[in-house]
Amino acid sequence: MILETALMCMAANIYHESKFQSMLGQLAVGQVVMNRVADSRFPDTVCEVVKQAVTHKGTDKPIINRCSFSWYCNGLDDTPDLDSNEWYNAKRYARMVLYGTITLDFTEGATHYHATYVRPSWAKTKTKTTRIDRHIFYRWERK
Repeated sequence: MILETALMCMAANIYHESKFQSMLGQLAVGQVVMNRVADSRFPDTVCEVVKQAVTHKGTDKPIINRCSFSWYCNGLDDTPDLDSNEWYNAKRYARMVLYGTITLDFTEGATHYHATYVRPSWAKTKTKTTRIDRHIFYRWERK
């Protein structure tokens, strides 16, 4: 399975969430994953953050459309096109985010985002930080 290492988990998330967006948009998706890893309210590893889901009772099988990142449990085949430029770029951007090449957080600490064409109910409870390409980013403030 492709989702076995932090690099592959991050690359898969960038690929599925933002592969047709700009470099900045793809890096921002990766930064949200890292912001979640750094936040004690989320899992501690990249793969755990990417795979975070509501699961069927007594199993680790995610319930369709109940994942933090929609692509992970939407019921579709998640295999990236391994020969595509989009997969190459997703891996490149994943490395940049994971290994600290990018030090400026374009999302301003965002832990959430959604596509511009949806209006999730949770957005009202978060602080909007920015819009990059087709995503609006939000920070989950501490009380």
